[in-house]
Amino acid sequence: MTLLAWGVAWLLDYWLGDPPHWPHPVRWIGNLITVTQRVVRRFCKSDRALKIGGGVLWLVVVGATWGVSWGILHVASLVHPWLGWLVEVWMIYTVLAARCLSDAALEVYRALKEGTLAESREKLSWIVGRDTSQLERPQITRAVVETVAENSVDGVIAPLFFLLIGGAPLAMAYKAINTLDSMVGYKTEKYRAIGYVSARLDDAANFIPARLSWLLLSISAWFLGANPRKALLVGWRDRHQHSSPNCAWSEATVAGALGIRLGGPNNYFGERVEKPWMGDEQRGIALEDITRTIQLMMLASLFALLLFAALRWLALGIA
Repeated sequence: MTLLAWGVAWLLDYWLGDPPHWPHPVRWIGNLITVTQRVVRRFCKSDRALKIGGGVLWLVVVGATWGVSWGILHVASLVHPWLGWLVEVWMIYTVLAARCLSDAALEVYRALKEGTLAESREKLSWIVGRDTSQLERPQITRAVVETVAENSVDGVIAPLFFLLIGGAPLAMAYKAINTLDSMVGYKTEKYRAIGYVSARLDDAANFIPARLSWLLLSISAWFLGANPRKALLVGWRDRHQHSSPNCAWSEATVAGALGIRLGGPNNYFGERVEKPWMGDEQRGIALEDITRTIQLMMLASLFALLLFAALRWLALGIA
């Protein structure tokens, strides 16, 4: 039943994505973060206090997410096993974001192909934290490719990894960890202190999934006619070419698979952030690299599902 729930949830994400008017736990988690952060800032003024308050913020949000998820799943299973199974499917479905990420990237792709530069910049701003107001078409394309490559880890591979080791409640808790990082885990003056704990623990949570992405994306490159050898080599060579200990694993692997260069300096909230380059510029980045990266991400997510399902099956067999 558990493995069936995983497969059904993955298919639901692949077919439906995240319909904008459907209730979604990440929105509730985001609201909890906003309210708790406001309370923390009311009582914590110095950087040291904000760091401690940021730790409390993390404990409240992640603990509440895991506890509520476990409680709902437990009560539903007590009412009826099939109700528990449906709740489990729903939870897993909500933590997967491959289709949502794909749809958002394709919005920018269509704007670049058929719309105006202003429209492309606006739609890119929905999915990245950097300043998009001055970006040209190649820079917008690069930003989309980087976003899809990076989020192949926290959008699919990492949730499935935590699903393997702790079931749907732990996968939900991971989603809270990731949402905290996306909301407060910045190095800007406003968030540097309060987001310190969230950023560090997000790095820890993604440590293994990011390194798995190097292998999964390289295997996907072989199936899709990209360059798996360069994916492996460049992914390994440039794995440290990022301020995050995890992001470069997937981004550099995609850069190697496609024969392009990713990374470089960007503006975040009005501040210039210098980043090293990843990959070898065998050719200039092209619009179709967006769809190629989406294909790599989708196939890698399927391989992650199959890998973790096989490990779960083996664990049940040994037990």
